[in-house]
Amino acid sequence: CVPRFWGPCAASPLASLQETLTGKYGEDAKLIYELQDQGGELLALRYDLTVPFARYLATNKITNMKRYHVAKVYRRDNPATTRGRYREFYQCDFDIAGRFDPMIPDAECLKIVHEVLSDLQLGDFLVKVNDRRVLNGVFAVCGVPESKFLTACSTVDKLDKMPWEEVRSEMVGEKGLSPEAADRIGEYVQLHGGLDLIERLLQDPKLSQNKLAKEGLGDMKLLFEYLTLFGITGKAVLLQQENAHVEESVSVGSVAGGGRYDGLVGMFDPKGRKVPCVGVSIGIERIFSILEQRAKASGEKVRATETEVLVATPQKHLLAARLKLISELWDAGIKAEMLYKKDPKLLKQLQYCEDTGIPLAAIVGEQELTDGVVKLRDVATREEVRM
Repeated sequence: CVPRFWGPCAASPLASLQETLTGKYGEDAKLIYELQDQGGELLALRYDLTVPFARYLATNKITNMKRYHVAKVYRRDNPATTRGRYREFYQCDFDIAGRFDPMIPDAECLKIVHEVLSDLQLGDFLVKVNDRRVLNGVFAVCGVPESKFLTACSTVDKLDKMPWEEVRSEMVGEKGLSPEAADRIGEYVQLHGGLDLIERLLQDPKLSQNKLAKEGLGDMKLLFEYLTLFGITGKAVLLQQENAHVEESVSVGSVAGGGRYDGLVGMFDPKGRKVPCVGVSIGIERIFSILEQRAKASGEKVRATETEVLVATPQKHLLAARLKLISELWDAGIKAEMLYKKDPKLLKQLQYCEDTGIPLAAIVGEQELTDGVVKLRDVATREEVRM
């Protein structure tokens, strides 16, 4: 599911200098796969596709680009295969680089997430959006020193995984915020809503007086107006789905994430030239985990191959006939395969079709060779026609 007018890009390198990646991911920097000294250079495997893309733009002096990219990334994390969490996995990125009017590219990136997750029929999902300027404004009006904005933000980000009581406890006990400031922050960060909430916050006596928050809320209002025109009601953190046929709910947490990284390209440019960028990244393995769990719960068979026909023989010493026929099918662009045995039993060949979901079997035996025909068998209905 690739939107219109998006071009592929696979230019990002697998390894980078450690100094290139250091400082780009905050607390998640501990997940970077570092490599030992390689001939005098300290290297690391790419953590995502965003930093290499920014480097590519800067190196090639590109100021306007719209691309998608599917490739592997690496995290030194604790694997959880049932939840689609691996140390080596695929991401699919969509990015728009260039100077444009506010929130138009951002809205299109969210439209893409909505389109992809809807077409995959993953179930109910929720796209959560925020603006760091609004959050920093909240911190400011709640009495948090500017030096603690970043560390307070990392704690607030845990609200998806922890209840507010635990988040508040970390703010006060580990991050050094006052209980009063933490309580005031809680009044804001526990709010949920769309355009209606933005309108409320714009009228908030304290928040409306903060320049950063007011700018952020203005852009968020614009974004939601565009999302309304796109007809989006969507998500990037999957809601738990109860299924009558399984004991546990199907949930893998976040399947996509993204945002703006306007200053990143300038960090790689010798002259510090900035290129505004916005993008979204979708975790392929997490999507697969959900689809696999749903298929298992429903009992439906998932085809692991696109093969259209299996070339089969019912008697011995007919390998040559199979090879000749499958070659003709391949040359005609038909997806065909055969068992790699000289004299397989017909029952075993047909069973292979049923196990893998191959719908047709092209059977050529001694009688068919004599008559110059092929017997085409519908594996599901067992109906046969001679062609």
